[in-house]
Amino acid sequence: MLTKKLPPLQSFLVLVSRQASHLAQQHYDVIVVGGGHAGTEAAAAAARVGAQTLLVSQKIHTIGALSCNPSLGGVGKGQLVKEVDALDGLCGRAGDWAGIHFSILNRSKGPAVWGPRAQLDRQRYREFIQSELLSTPRLTVLEGSVEELLVTKPNPEDPGCHRVTGIRLVNGSHPITASSVVLTTGTFLSGSLFMGQSTSPGGRIGDAPFSAGLSQTLRERLGLRIGRLRTGTPPRIVKDSVDLSLAVLHPADSNPTPFSFLNTHTRCKPEEQLPCHLTHTTPGVERVVRESLHLNCHIQQDTKGPRYCPSIESRVLRFPGRRHQVWLEPEGMTSELLYPQGLSMTMPPDMQLRLIREIPAMHRAEIHTPGYGVQYDFVCPTQLSPALQVKSTQGLFLAGQINGTTGYEEAAAQGLWAGVNAARSALSMPAVALSRTESYIGVLIDDLVSRGVTEPYRMFTSRAEFRASLRPDNADLRLTLKGFEEVGCVSSLRYQEAVRVRDSLQDALAALQTLTLSSHSWKKKLPDMGMSETKSTTLTGMDVLQYKDVSFEKLASAFPEFLSPYMEFSERLKIEAVYRPHCDLQRKEILRIQKEENMSLPHDIDYFSLPVSLSKEVREILDRVRPSTLGAATRLQGITPAAIVNLLHYVHHTRQNERRMHRNQSHQKEKREEELCARKTSVLQ
Repeated sequence: MLTKKLPPLQSFLVLVSRQASHLAQQHYDVIVVGGGHAGTEAAAAAARVGAQTLLVSQKIHTIGALSCNPSLGGVGKGQLVKEVDALDGLCGRAGDWAGIHFSILNRSKGPAVWGPRAQLDRQRYREFIQSELLSTPRLTVLEGSVEELLVTKPNPEDPGCHRVTGIRLVNGSHPITASSVVLTTGTFLSGSLFMGQSTSPGGRIGDAPFSAGLSQTLRERLGLRIGRLRTGTPPRIVKDSVDLSLAVLHPADSNPTPFSFLNTHTRCKPEEQLPCHLTHTTPGVERVVRESLHLNCHIQQDTKGPRYCPSIESRVLRFPGRRHQVWLEPEGMTSELLYPQGLSMTMPPDMQLRLIREIPAMHRAEIHTPGYGVQYDFVCPTQLSPALQVKSTQGLFLAGQINGTTGYEEAAAQGLWAGVNAARSALSMPAVALSRTESYIGVLIDDLVSRGVTEPYRMFTSRAEFRASLRPDNADLRLTLKGFEEVGCVSSLRYQEAVRVRDSLQDALAALQTLTLSSHSWKKKLPDMGMSETKSTTLTGMDVLQYKDVSFEKLASAFPEFLSPYMEFSERLKIEAVYRPHCDLQRKEILRIQKEENMSLPHDIDYFSLPVSLSKEVREILDRVRPSTLGAATRLQGITPAAIVNLLHYVHHTRQNERRMHRNQSHQKEKREEELCARKTSVLQ
């Protein structure tokens, strides 16, 4: 899958210009506005489902561009990439093709919270995405800026509901009609750029924002609630001006793990990967930040920014005196630039240079492009259905940062699902949804549409209640078969591979389960397995594989006739064995929470005195809102999955005590009545 030859970018542009010459009055099933991570996934997914799709981007050559950090994946985010790939999306395969530094984050913890991550070559990633779009049947690409959405007047029978009918471009050409429209505007919806005290319109440096008419249509004509968010990016540093010997070397994994389930290796050979380097801020950095605050209008704004990827100014103000990590990451195999992750800033360029040079490894650094901030409009996502369709406008779908999220991976996941449902709507097929219990994409969408956002939303493994079963290694088993059989967005090639993997894993697990020996026999076969049992017990191969010192390779060498055919899946089988008990318990928790979602919570409950593990923040939220049911509590912003489980256990325990007390009281009452009756009988006699 990694041997394909990418077509020259010039060929892509020529073909697109030919396609654009006859678009003026055509009708499409789906129109996707925006060519970022959400837009490219949405367009490709809609076309895979079977819809005639048009992707409209302001600049063709920036389709698939990595606007900020040239990386993909991470803790929580890597799970999203694996799930997008399992549904036949683009970003996983693109990451494998463009990766130059692969690593698994959180290795010291369990595989459920491992974070597959790759540093990327900007140019190769963009070329791969454009190549995939070029070869996708039923997909056309057009360069242009959207002036407004075309919508019908409200239905007299339902005055609050509109219907989208297409778009009109800024150049005043004829409208382009469609049954569904997907907006993936990123930071370009009424976007403004900030650097020092200067402000200019834009969604990214060098690129203009979308027309004000588009935001006006959403706000005034459709009556949607619009908010404002902000983000930023660090300056790009000339690599040769940095003394990397003064930073800590962080090599890539010696055995790179690909994102895509279709790939057994990455394009980049282990010895060809580029290292990253780690350094830290100094007191001089904090001094420059404080000296430049009066010159920094972006940091003085009340607009909410990303809590988990803040600017260096925000970090200094929130955590004075603390050293902050700065990762020096390459931007490509042949790039002359470094990306200093952790140094997003919006101060004037001369102050940026002063700040950079306060870090020893960059004491002579030169800035190629200054950092800057972006503020942009977003639509409050509680106005969307789980299909990511605007509730009040039939056929209008939103995905990416327009929904209040941050990050490539969150955008790609939303884009894929919005594209799927936009296509199904256009083809008169019912909408489909993903549950929180089966995917991180389901967690992401449910959080957005049921809880909303007060700051840019970022995915973490802690947001998923059932992360033990939502692992990166099993995303194909969870989603690929459903994507083919129920959703229609997965190719037959990928489906056949997923079926092969599923059947092989089931056969291997059955073989392990039938491999039964006494503990004494296992000790003889595997003397270094670390078994501590003193009495003889019967154990299966699955039981033994749960031991830390037992790998599938060791088992296969001891029982080659049973297990050697399954060596291809050795790591997956080890993970499956380790997590089998946890997943069994988790499935019970899933059924229990689903069953108890309508369980009422006492109105007079004192959340501050509950004898359970709840954070102060969670107690304050519960006390302020006082949800009436457990299901209502799960949908509150800031309530963690662990808090819901603890709350469920507390209410159950309390009710059991109440029932026990009630039974005791009833028993005592019956006993008193019997004694009274006995005394009356004695007197009468």
